[in-house]
Amino acid sequence: MPATAFDRLLIAVKPITVPIADRGIDLQVKVTAPADGDDLPVIVFSHGNAWSMDGYEPLVDRWAAAGFVVIQPTHLDSRRNHIDFDDPRFATIWRLRIADLHGVLDGLGDILDRVGGLPSRVDRDRVAVVGHSWGAQTAGALLGARVLDTVGNPGEDFSHPAVKAGALIAATGTGEALTPFALKYLPFARPDFSTMATPALVIAGGKDQSAASTRGPEWFTDAYHCSPAPKRLLTVAEAEHLFGGISGEYVKDTTDEDPARVVLVADAVSAFLRDVLDVDATGWRGLQDRVADSSGAFSIESK
Repeated sequence: MPATAFDRLLIAVKPITVPIADRGIDLQVKVTAPADGDDLPVIVFSHGNAWSMDGYEPLVDRWAAAGFVVIQPTHLDSRRNHIDFDDPRFATIWRLRIADLHGVLDGLGDILDRVGGLPSRVDRDRVAVVGHSWGAQTAGALLGARVLDTVGNPGEDFSHPAVKAGALIAATGTGEALTPFALKYLPFARPDFSTMATPALVIAGGKDQSAASTRGPEWFTDAYHCSPAPKRLLTVAEAEHLFGGISGEYVKDTTDEDPARVVLVADAVSAFLRDVLDVDATGWRGLQDRVADSSGAFSIESK
């Protein structure tokens, strides 16, 4: 596919306020959807640290063009809320992030009602969660992953019954190799994937080196290797943490600018979700067929 967006007409509505107790700052979300079509599945997307509902447009627009309704909450760690690592609230934001996604899913009907003509076009039995970086850990919790405490005891189950599948992009690996920085500021970066049974696609970059881990890029494959089937793993050989610029075009954070890589990630997620949600399997089969011709640019594993 070309590295440009589809020509399908999209609609976007923001901000929509979602009631969440004990948050301090109102949760706001953005909804992006195709202007036409029925039986549309839903993606709830969790952004990476410091971003917001206004980021990741290169992914979101392609997902909407592929027939998804995409809902993006702005988590409390967004730059617009001015909460940094030393803020006393930061230590519990990981829980508030999960609560944000639960609030979106529990209030899905009210959110859709704010977008004229959309509620009757949505298939509420086909719901997925997707996240990038910290957002991948957040989304993983709704797929069944848990957070271990400092002595290895698993925390509570945050899975949500509405979630049928998910995709984790640059998901935090297991916590035994955290750097001093991560131990101080990110002690919750200790996921246990052994209970993450919901079908999911894990996407990892072959050149993604995290400041939170003493391990190399393989750290980002733990969500695949340490979780039960069914799972799929897409490894993008030359990708760094933003996979060519998934958070936005020409953003300064991106050090591996590559529009074609962004398209690969976006289309892999939509193809996987359309397959496992029983919408259409042709996109995923087509992606698998491209592996041999990619000259090692990406690979796919499954279990």
